[in-house]
Amino acid sequence: MVAQKDDLLFGLAPRPVHCGYDLTIGAGQVFPEINFTLPQIDINPGTWSQIRNQYQTMIREICQRAVELYCPGLVVEFELLPPMTLNPHWGAEITEILKATLDHYYNKEGLRSALRVTPVDVREYIRPPKMRSGPWLEKVLDSFKLCAQAGADLLAIESTGGKEVHDEMLVAGDLRGIIFALGVLGVRDMEFLWKQIVEIAGQNKKIASGDSACGFANTAMVLAEKKMIPKVLAAVVRSASIVRSVVAYWQGAVGPSKDCAYEGPFIKAITGAPISMEGKSSACAHLSPLGNIAAACCDLWSNESVQNVRLLSASAPVVSLEQLVYDCRLMNQALKEGKPAALLLQKLLSRSDAGHDPQAYILQPEIVLTICKKLIQGTTPYQMVLAAVDATLDVLRSAVKEKEILLSVLELRWLDMLAAQRELIPEDETQLLEEIIASSGEIKFDMKEYGL
Repeated sequence: MVAQKDDLLFGLAPRPVHCGYDLTIGAGQVFPEINFTLPQIDINPGTWSQIRNQYQTMIREICQRAVELYCPGLVVEFELLPPMTLNPHWGAEITEILKATLDHYYNKEGLRSALRVTPVDVREYIRPPKMRSGPWLEKVLDSFKLCAQAGADLLAIESTGGKEVHDEMLVAGDLRGIIFALGVLGVRDMEFLWKQIVEIAGQNKKIASGDSACGFANTAMVLAEKKMIPKVLAAVVRSASIVRSVVAYWQGAVGPSKDCAYEGPFIKAITGAPISMEGKSSACAHLSPLGNIAAACCDLWSNESVQNVRLLSASAPVVSLEQLVYDCRLMNQALKEGKPAALLLQKLLSRSDAGHDPQAYILQPEIVLTICKKLIQGTTPYQMVLAAVDATLDVLRSAVKEKEILLSVLELRWLDMLAAQRELIPEDETQLLEEIIASSGEIKFDMKEYGL
């Protein structure tokens, strides 16, 4: 684990990752990670030729602009759309197109790059989800295999184990149910799924990169932004999601983490893996209170995802790339100036956001380490989740007391309510499972699909 705050810094990771076309992530530079997608279009055999052409155009324009901006390297993320996972050969076709263009620009222009491919977790498309059996799981695994064979350098996913329980508990503000979904169901699913992803990566000499709690903590973040749930609840959910994301690394993933995993700083602190983050640059995809602070520890800086639409200057993916490149230039210049300069920039990035929202407050490097030091004292993943929640509640209460963050009366009330809920949650996960079963009028999950 990273021990000192000054060592939890952008562009530097204890365990850098070398991948793709001569790209090393976490070894002293921050690189852009560009993510792009289609505009509204029906994906079917009749439109497939048009779709192929769009991806070909997007990747060519991105690479050309990267060369023009003297970009020292980049990661391209291809997030498959659902039909491309349900029809795995479609995802593999696009992977092949992207890889061929990256290969061309590396050999012709010296543009260093790596390709991350992220299938959709289609296992959640039926209720209750079939997480360990059936055609949906087969589609996900086939997608990984075919995309790896087609040229993906990094394999990732935004897995959804436990989401069928978490969604309902989140809206209800039920901390017990949230912890059950993340610390019992989510952890078990991550262990099951990532063992297989790591195996596929190894068989194809690719890199198992990481997962994201997007369907959990980012859902909470978006709901809080819309004032549908409290911000303090969203902050606690973020901390509760750390362990289920770290499980991927315990199973053999090495990073870089997924850009939409805002739990990335915690992952980096615990595992030493490089991380991808997104903040102000992801406003094209979603709003958030984490515009600057998200960059404080990043090794890749991402835009989340942008549709291929035309803007006044260029296509939206090219515009997003340019914004990312300039952000990375600033961070890299700070690193070149020396550690004091880099730490000053990190301080400004952090403090500009931290006092405005509890979700931002807990992403400060010193707070990240405080939470992680308590988390790793747990002897089981479930106990680690409880420790992370306890530490977050303590940190937020202290911040309110010291007037480092201002919360509304309603938010303060919820902070007390969450603390009261936490006191009633058992320390033993078996007891929690028994309570959940006893209190549920209708079980929302299939126990055998989680090995229970």
